[in-house]
Parts: sequence; structure tokens; C-alpha cells
Amino acid sequence: MTTPGRQDRRELPIGRRVAQLRARRGMSQQVLADRVGRSKSWVDKVERGVRTLDRLSVIETVAAALGVAPGVLVGRAARRTPTTDATTAVERIRVALACYDPTDRDQPPPAADLDRQIGYAWTAYRHAHHSQVLRMVPDLLTATRDVDRPDAGLLVRVYQLTAQMLVKLGEPHLAWLAADRAMTAAAGQPRRTALAAVPLAQALRALGRGGLAMAVATTAVRAIEAVPARVSVPDDLALAATLLTEAALAAASCGDGTATDDLTERAAGCAARHPDDGSGCGSIVVDLARALAAVRLGDNHLAVALHQRAASGDAWQRLPAEHRAAHLIDMTRAHLDLGDHRAAGRALVTADRIAPAEVRLRPVAHAALAAVLRAGPTSVDLTRLASTVGLTRP
Repeated sequence: MTTPGRQDRRELPIGRRVAQLRARRGMSQQVLADRVGRSKSWVDKVERGVRTLDRLSVIETVAAALGVAPGVLVGRAARRTPTTDATTAVERIRVALACYDPTDRDQPPPAADLDRQIGYAWTAYRHAHHSQVLRMVPDLLTATRDVDRPDAGLLVRVYQLTAQMLVKLGEPHLAWLAADRAMTAAAGQPRRTALAAVPLAQALRALGRGGLAMAVATTAVRAIEAVPARVSVPDDLALAATLLTEAALAAASCGDGTATDDLTERAAGCAARHPDDGSGCGSIVVDLARALAAVRLGDNHLAVALHQRAASGDAWQRLPAEHRAAHLIDMTRAHLDLGDHRAAGRALVTADRIAPAEVRLRPVAHAALAAVLRAGPTSVDLTRLASTVGLTRP
């Protein structure tokens, strides 16, 4: 608890923290300057906030001289990303996927209860509460399989969620297995097959099989389009748009710009015809996919322009936190390729504010963060984020 009238040290500017820590150790400015190989004037300017500590290497040097961890200096004790928890969760998922025999449950949960639990897990996923999802998924896999007469719809939804979560965690082979299980459970029913095709295409892209990913997604779209109008539902258009954007990203990963443009145009047409709530979320998803496709095709200037235009509207704020943060992480590649590591750093910091788990659990985010740290001086916010996830200067 903070003493009344005394500001919590974590809220202080970094220069003030340096001054406080130095004074507590009975160290003069000159002594600190000698230890870090700088002038007394430099230390004085840092402590007064005239000069900013923005290089991780310098922060580490000053922290070492003061006898503290870099995370303490930038405003919070360094906390490692819970990678062990994620690794344990993935292993539990692996075990659940490998188990075919029924468990010893006296009474499996009713399908209605499972439906609610799966719905809750999907809501947690969209809000990027990934630790919560990881805790739920292994039990949901087991419980859904143990129902006397497994509901195909429930199986598809839980396998789809599992696969999409595994893609995020850098486990594409295991994700492919879960997505394949979803396809099997769908048993050729068009809408369920389309739902299963989304994570299957994502897993195949992550495995570097862009051509297969494009084929899977476009085949599923054709199945939806073949459903008679009298039995189709409005959400089929949204699902078709999602699949077409996945196919477009797969085409871009293969360097096929013509197919990418054709598929995104078709996706935009589906999104425009979908009778949504007027939020325009369907259209912005396609616009963001265009930006990511441009990154994969090497047109980074176009990618940044498309991203900035899409993210400036109200529809951006209505997107799920998971989608916004994931997109910002993906956009760091464009900023870095353009030589703008500060913009890349801002994207990561913003993503962390929107959905911390996206940055702190995902290997691709750690790789992007490490690349930004290598590229040059970083902001205090980015240095703090690096300390939080356990990254240090390469």
C-alpha cells in the first residue's frame, strides 16, 4: 500500500527512479557516472528528465550499476511470460487429442451444458483471455468426446477453437490434427465443414502449405454457395467472407497477387451483402486482410496505408480484442521492412494494451519484439514490455 503523500515508485518517471535508487545506496552522481562510463552531467540530465533512457543496453548498464533488475528501473519488477503454463496447457491438449477411450465419468455433462461452456470459451478467445481458454480446452475436448451420442456441431466448435489456439501458440502440426478432427466431425455438412476449414487453412499456412490452404478454403466456400437459398442462413455470407480472406492470405503467401486480388474482391462482396448490425465489421476484416496480404506480397507501403485507413474508423474499435491485437503484431513486419522500428514498437505496445495475452504468449510476438529491440533505440514502454516477457538485448 502506498503511504499517503508518497508517490508509488512504479509511477515515477525513469529518471526519478534512478535518482531515488542512487540516493538509497548512498551513491553520488559522480560515482554512478563512473560506473556506467558516462559524465556526471549525463547522470544529472537523466535524473531531471532532460535526457531519456531509451536504449535497452543503457538501461541494463544503469540497472546493473544500481544493483537492480532492468524491470525495476523501467517501472515494474520483471515478470517472465508464463511460457511454462502455456507449454503445460499444450501438453494437456496433446494428451486429450491422443486419447480415444472414454473416461470413467459416471455421468457425462448434458449437451446443453457443453454448448454453454464452449460458447463461453469462444467468448474468452475473442477477448484474448487465452490463459482461460487454455485451461478450458482439454476438459472440453474430453467431455465433448464422452457424450453418449456426441453432437457433431459441438465437436466441430471445440476442435475449431483448439486448432485456432494452437496456431497462435506456434503449434501448427498439432493444430492441423485438431482441424482435421473438426473436418471429420463435420461429415460433409456444408456449414460445419466451412467452420472446420477456417483453422485447417490457418494451420496449413503456418506449415508453409499456402497452395493447400487456398484449396481447402475455396472448396469450403463452393460448398456453402451450393446450399439452396431457402435453407441457407445470413451468417453463411460472413463465413464465406472469412474463408475467402483466408484463401487470399494463402495466395499472397505463395506470391500470387492476381489470385489474392480476386479472392479479396469476392470476400468484400460477401461482406457487403451480409445483413449485419451496420457496424461494418465485416468490411473492415476484409480491409485488414488486404493489408496483411500486401505485407506478404512485399508491398509494405501499401500495407501500412491500408492498415492506417482501416484502423482510423469506428469499426476498428468494434472488432474483438484478439483480432485487433493479432493484426497489430502482424503489421510489425511491414514497419520493420520499411526501416521504421519505432512504428513497429508502437504497434506492439498498442497490441499489449489491447490484449496482453496476444503479445505475452505468442512466439510470433516475441520474435517481432526481439527484432524491434535489435533494430535500434526503443521507448521506455517497449523496454518495459520486453522486460515483462523476459526478453533482453540480443
